[in-house]
Amino acid sequence: MKKIGYTTGVFDMFHIGHLNVLRRAKLECDYLIVGVTTDELSISGKNKVPVIPFMERMEIVESIKFVDEVVPQVNYDKHDAHKNIKFDIMFVGDDWKNTEKWNLIEKDFIKLGVDIYYFPYTSHTSSTLLRSVLIKIDES
Repeated sequence: MKKIGYTTGVFDMFHIGHLNVLRRAKLECDYLIVGVTTDELSISGKNKVPVIPFMERMEIVESIKFVDEVVPQVNYDKHDAHKNIKFDIMFVGDDWKNTEKWNLIEKDFIKLGVDIYYFPYTSHTSSTLLRSVLIKIDES
Protein backbone atom coordinates (compact mmCIF):
# COMPACT_ATOMS: atom_id res chain seq x y z
CA MET A 1 0.00 0.00 0.00
CA LYS A 2 1.36 3.39 -1.01
CA LYS A 3 1.99 5.77 1.93
CA ILE A 4 0.99 9.36 1.16
CA GLY A 5 2.79 12.08 3.10
CA TYR A 6 1.76 15.72 3.47
CA THR A 7 3.48 18.82 4.73
CA THR A 8 2.92 22.53 4.35
CA GLY A 9 4.83 25.76 4.49
CA VAL A 10 5.19 29.22 3.09
CA PHE A 11 8.59 28.23 1.64
CA ASP A 12 9.55 31.88 1.29
CA MET A 13 13.21 32.40 0.40
CA PHE A 14 13.75 28.65 0.00
CA HIS A 15 16.67 27.50 2.18
CA ILE A 16 18.38 24.40 3.58
CA GLY A 17 15.83 24.02 6.38
CA HIS A 18 13.07 23.68 3.79
CA LEU A 19 15.12 21.20 1.79
CA ASN A 20 15.88 19.12 4.89
CA VAL A 21 12.18 18.83 5.78
CA LEU A 22 11.24 17.75 2.27
CA ARG A 23 14.15 15.27 2.05
CA ARG A 24 13.31 13.69 5.43
CA ALA A 25 9.60 13.59 4.65
CA LYS A 26 10.19 11.75 1.39
CA LEU A 27 12.19 9.09 3.25
CA GLU A 28 9.07 8.29 5.30
CA CYS A 29 6.51 8.03 2.49
CA ASP A 30 6.06 6.84 -1.08
CA TYR A 31 4.32 9.95 -2.38
CA LEU A 32 4.89 13.43 -0.93
CA ILE A 33 2.33 16.18 -1.34
CA VAL A 34 3.36 19.69 -0.28
CA GLY A 35 0.92 22.48 0.49
CA VAL A 36 2.39 25.90 -0.31
CA THR A 37 0.76 28.69 1.69
CA THR A 38 -0.90 31.35 -0.43
CA ASP A 39 0.16 34.99 -0.04
CA GLU A 40 -3.27 35.83 1.40
CA LEU A 41 -3.06 33.11 4.05
CA SER A 42 0.47 34.13 5.01
CA ILE A 43 -0.65 37.74 5.40
CA SER A 44 -3.74 36.85 7.43
CA GLY A 45 -2.10 34.13 9.54
CA LYS A 46 1.43 35.41 10.08
CA ASN A 47 0.99 39.07 9.16
CA LYS A 48 3.87 38.66 6.71
CA VAL A 49 3.90 39.39 3.00
CA PRO A 50 6.11 36.73 1.38
CA VAL A 51 9.17 38.06 -0.44
CA ILE A 52 8.75 35.48 -3.21
CA PRO A 53 5.31 35.53 -4.93
CA PHE A 54 3.03 32.51 -4.47
CA MET A 55 3.24 31.12 -8.03
CA GLU A 56 7.06 31.30 -7.94
CA ARG A 57 7.15 29.53 -4.55
CA MET A 58 4.86 26.81 -5.98
CA GLU A 59 7.22 26.38 -8.94
CA ILE A 60 10.31 26.24 -6.73
CA VAL A 61 8.84 23.57 -4.44
CA GLU A 62 7.48 21.61 -7.39
CA SER A 63 10.98 21.43 -8.88
CA ILE A 64 12.45 19.71 -5.78
CA LYS A 65 13.10 16.05 -6.57
CA PHE A 66 11.66 14.85 -3.26
CA VAL A 67 8.26 16.41 -3.99
CA ASP A 68 5.67 14.46 -5.97
CA GLU A 69 2.84 17.00 -5.97
CA VAL A 70 2.26 20.60 -4.92
CA VAL A 71 -1.09 22.06 -3.87
CA PRO A 72 -2.08 25.53 -2.65
CA GLN A 73 -2.64 25.80 1.11
CA VAL A 74 -5.60 28.17 1.34
CA ASN A 75 -6.40 27.62 5.03
CA TYR A 76 -4.75 26.14 8.12
CA ASP A 77 -7.43 23.47 8.69
CA LYS A 78 -5.55 20.14 8.64
CA HIS A 79 -8.82 18.17 8.76
CA ASP A 80 -9.96 19.95 5.60
CA ALA A 81 -6.64 19.07 3.97
CA HIS A 82 -7.06 15.43 4.97
CA LYS A 83 -10.57 15.30 3.47
CA ASN A 84 -9.14 16.53 0.16
CA ILE A 85 -5.81 14.69 0.10
CA LYS A 86 -6.28 11.53 2.21
CA PHE A 87 -2.69 11.47 3.47
CA ASP A 88 -1.35 8.79 5.81
CA ILE A 89 1.41 10.84 7.42
CA MET A 90 1.69 14.55 8.16
CA PHE A 91 5.09 16.15 8.67
CA VAL A 92 5.42 19.12 11.03
CA GLY A 93 8.28 21.12 12.55
CA ASP A 94 9.12 20.12 16.12
CA ASP A 95 8.50 23.68 17.28
CA TRP A 96 4.81 22.62 17.28
CA LYS A 97 5.32 19.41 19.28
CA ASN A 98 3.37 19.28 22.55
CA THR A 99 1.46 22.47 21.83
CA GLU A 100 -2.21 22.44 22.73
CA LYS A 101 -3.23 22.80 19.08
CA TRP A 102 -1.10 19.91 17.82
CA ASN A 103 -1.94 17.64 20.74
CA LEU A 104 -5.60 17.94 19.67
CA ILE A 105 -4.76 17.40 16.00
CA GLU A 106 -2.74 14.29 16.92
CA LYS A 107 -5.67 12.85 18.93
CA ASP A 108 -8.07 13.40 16.02
CA PHE A 109 -5.70 12.00 13.41
CA ILE A 110 -4.85 8.87 15.43
CA LYS A 111 -8.53 7.93 15.07
CA LEU A 112 -8.17 8.30 11.28
CA GLY A 113 -4.97 6.22 11.18
CA VAL A 114 -2.81 9.25 10.33
CA ASP A 115 0.66 9.52 11.87
CA ILE A 116 2.23 12.86 12.75
CA TYR A 117 6.02 13.09 12.34
CA TYR A 118 7.86 16.02 13.90
CA PHE A 119 11.10 17.11 12.28
CA PRO A 120 13.77 19.28 13.92
CA TYR A 121 13.39 22.97 13.21
CA THR A 122 16.52 24.37 11.51
CA SER A 123 17.29 27.14 13.98
CA HIS A 124 20.41 28.47 12.26
CA THR A 125 18.51 29.21 9.02
CA SER A 126 14.96 30.45 8.65
CA SER A 127 13.02 32.73 6.36
CA THR A 128 12.51 35.08 9.32
CA LEU A 129 16.27 35.27 9.86
CA LEU A 130 16.92 35.78 6.14
CA ARG A 131 14.26 38.52 6.04
CA SER A 132 15.89 40.35 8.96
CA VAL A 133 19.32 40.18 7.29
CA LEU A 134 17.87 41.56 4.04
CA ILE A 135 16.24 44.45 5.93
CA LYS A 136 19.58 45.28 7.61
CA ILE A 137 21.38 45.22 4.25
CA ASP A 138 18.69 47.40 2.70
CA GLU A 139 18.94 49.91 5.56
CA SER A 140 22.72 50.28 5.27
